[in-house]
Amino acid sequence: MTSNFCPVKKIRVKASGEYDVLIGRNLLDNIGSLIKEVAGSCKIALVTDDTVNALYADKVLLSLKNAGYTAVKFVFPHGEQSKNLNVYGQILNFLAENEITRTDCLVALGGGVVGDMAGFAAASFLRGIKYVQIPTTLLSQIDSSVGGKTAIDLPLGKNLVGAFKQPALVVCDVDTLSSLPKEIFIDGMGEAAKYALLDKKVYYLICGGEYAIEELVYLSIDYKRRVVETDEFESGLRKLLNLGHTPAHGIENLSGYTIPHGRAVAMGLDIILNASFKRGYISKNDYVNMLSAVKKCVGENICPYEIEKIATAALSDKKRSGDYITVIAVHGVEDCRPEKIKVIELAEYLK
Repeated sequence: MTSNFCPVKKIRVKASGEYDVLIGRNLLDNIGSLIKEVAGSCKIALVTDDTVNALYADKVLLSLKNAGYTAVKFVFPHGEQSKNLNVYGQILNFLAENEITRTDCLVALGGGVVGDMAGFAAASFLRGIKYVQIPTTLLSQIDSSVGGKTAIDLPLGKNLVGAFKQPALVVCDVDTLSSLPKEIFIDGMGEAAKYALLDKKVYYLICGGEYAIEELVYLSIDYKRRVVETDEFESGLRKLLNLGHTPAHGIENLSGYTIPHGRAVAMGLDIILNASFKRGYISKNDYVNMLSAVKKCVGENICPYEIEKIATAALSDKKRSGDYITVIAVHGVEDCRPEKIKVIELAEYLK
């Protein structure tokens, strides 16, 4: 990948709350002044995990201090296993103990788990306080930090408790991606593969060879921006962003969340593409080309579970409505359509 993309890009998201998404390099050094533009003078509660804390928290805290902020910090163990009611409660107690008020601001520094936990805390503490997303992984930059979805897991399923809460600002410093282990970066590319099937611009970027990572982040966020502005609360168009996610959530559940989200999404895309091909929605040539695009993102990515077990595990998915569940079928690049099917027919559908 090359890195000759324009150093700073801005995307304006016009949802129930309007906010900017900034994409560039060296943005953490100036994060205090960037936050001041949207939060004004207040106290900052910084929420992060132990991995990101060691890498970037000191830099962020120094920038906040230089901007005149008083900041307190909460750190929890990294990983999906921390996205639970217990850690969520610890964050709420931390905010209360540090006398965070409704005019203060919570800052999420980290990947998707940090963004979800901090976002849900911001949505519910004192019935809602302002928060800023600073995503530090590829997956969180291109997907979870934008759009206002926040959630935590229950033992029976992923993201079963949550709220819609738009951030006040999203700052994507792509320099943070250089510290990611290869597997974590590839995990983010699993979500990029989803955007490749949803948006021709992303598809041709990925299939075309070398590209600047900033451009992939920009195009993915810009697609999501268009969807969120049309359907913020997922009553229609936004459901397309769940492409591959119904089988993916079943795969994550079966693995005890040892298979990360993006990897599971890529496995889910393979399953959905196969199902779409066997139903005659896409030609053999399109099927092969789209599978190739997914492979360019994540490499070899074999699902270890049988379809029947995946389907059973997926029945606790939040997209289920009574005896039906919505699956996103592929009819072509940038032509994906929701299908409502009976849950008892899910295994047969995915085959």
